[in-house]
Amino acid sequence: MVEIVIKAGKEKAIRQGHPWIFTGAIADIRGAAQSGDQCIVQSIKGETLGFGYYNAQSAIAVRLLSFGSARFDTVHLEKRIYNALQLRTFDSTTTDSYRLINSEGDFLPGLIVDKFGDGIVIQILTSGMERMRNEIIGYLTAICKPSFIYERSDTESRKREGLDESDGLISGRIPESAIVKENGLKFSVDICSGQKTGFFFDQRINRLLIRNYAANKTMCDCFSYSGAFTVNAFAAGVQSSECVDISKNAVEHAKKNVGLNFQNAHLSTVNADVFKYLRETTSQYDLIVLDPPKFAKHPGEVERASRGYKDINLVAMKKIAPEGILFTFSCSNAIDPKLFRQIVFAAAADSGRSVQVLHSMTAGVDHPVNIAHKEGEYLKGLVLRVL
Repeated sequence: MVEIVIKAGKEKAIRQGHPWIFTGAIADIRGAAQSGDQCIVQSIKGETLGFGYYNAQSAIAVRLLSFGSARFDTVHLEKRIYNALQLRTFDSTTTDSYRLINSEGDFLPGLIVDKFGDGIVIQILTSGMERMRNEIIGYLTAICKPSFIYERSDTESRKREGLDESDGLISGRIPESAIVKENGLKFSVDICSGQKTGFFFDQRINRLLIRNYAANKTMCDCFSYSGAFTVNAFAAGVQSSECVDISKNAVEHAKKNVGLNFQNAHLSTVNADVFKYLRETTSQYDLIVLDPPKFAKHPGEVERASRGYKDINLVAMKKIAPEGILFTFSCSNAIDPKLFRQIVFAAAADSGRSVQVLHSMTAGVDHPVNIAHKEGEYLKGLVLRVL
């Protein structure tokens, strides 16, 4: 087994349980290793710090699977999958789809598994998890007994790991029209080509929260994608909603999801750039949702992303009616919660409006975060009252 020797003074994060080791923290690599090979991590003094898997092609050279002297094996893999599944206890009569395994948050770095009704969709994102592919699929099949397993390992992260994309049906049969239940509502999902694995389960609790503020409001759902915030708002009696998205497929998807649940909803869809649309519209809204895509994919993009977040929040604050409610989010893990709040504060200051913070938001219980891995807390949001 290849030995990874850590530079003196770089062991602290490992001892505290952080699962990533960057190339700059490595003093020496002893032995030949292929990407995905398991490795032992040692201090400069020869102390065993943990076991993980190695990838020479990635800036994250090692992802740790265990700490101390306990070596990670297939028994540990099966137990972690089982423990992850045990955490998810939803009432299937109202919510039958959610995240089953959340990568580092479930101590399985590089593995994402989402449940869609009776089936599951997997993403294998790293070379180490790719080596355990057969065991992972075997355990999921035995424990979950899914009607289908579909793979959506078609992300940029696989390219950074030196892996080819992998996308397709592994077992079973996907229903022609896939409908999932969330919070008592129905949503059409595109498992084969939708964003991520087909649906953004991380916003489930925040979509439920919007029902507290939607009754009799006029709403603008920006970056609406599937229209899930709008569907939840209609469930609470929103007067009208505009779904705005630059993707034509997204606005059609939103229209379909509203129609699945409400026949006479006062919905309008706008296929447009959200920044341009909000800036130019003469409408005012009682309720605005800003749920943009990731503006910063890595730390080098933080400055540009910060300007984008400030701009869109400032425009929204100018377009919202007095005492209006703004749900605003960032899903960029390079933008931490403190920075996001500072950005929104700067937008509020420039707007000249008085603003109250009503809630701080994150992802739900099916997206747990390893407390030692702050990078896993990618989704953050605020509910604001704009006076």
